[in-house]
Amino acid sequence: MDRVIGVDFDNTLVSYDEVMRRAALEKGLIPAGGGAGKREIRDRVRRLADGEQAWQQLQSLVYGLRMEEARLIDGVPEFFARCRQARIPVYIISHKTELAAWNATGVNLRHAALEWMERRRFFEPAGLGLAREHVCFESTRGEKIARIRALRCTHFIDDLEETFLEPSFPRDVAKILYAPSGHGTAIPGVTCVRSWQELDGHFFDDAP
Repeated sequence: MDRVIGVDFDNTLVSYDEVMRRAALEKGLIPAGGGAGKREIRDRVRRLADGEQAWQQLQSLVYGLRMEEARLIDGVPEFFARCRQARIPVYIISHKTELAAWNATGVNLRHAALEWMERRRFFEPAGLGLAREHVCFESTRGEKIARIRALRCTHFIDDLEETFLEPSFPRDVAKILYAPSGHGTAIPGVTCVRSWQELDGHFFDDAP
């Protein structure tokens, strides 16, 4: 069967760890030296008074006005290049609303993400070579899963276990959890990887 790979966007292709830490420090939400990654920062901020609101405001800032500071994760360009060589279609399928839940800036989060991709040559033949129409932003997790099914993905890569635990997630799609911190939960039928280099090996090391 021909492979079709679907990939999540936030925290799967793009890392917000550094910009999230800088923004949280600037706002006094975490102490200096506190919170190395997004997950730790989230947990610290949510424990504060009005922590949930503060966390939503921080996300709105990072995914919007400060999106440009986010980092393309190591190994992604090489993986996309291998897929192009093997003629394997790749789709980015992301649960991303147009506006943040706490939208003080008015920034369209989808536009910010697309501009970030453009600056990193996602859509250039000499870059990642992704077709722009292969980027799908969905307003709910249910719509994201429906898109995975509609595009007939054979594999899907995501950093959130919740995606694969949804009852509507297609049973015939191979589930790959991207968990660079090693915090991935053991879920039956889910393959856990810690890097894009490991993903590359998962797809191509046994290829003829």
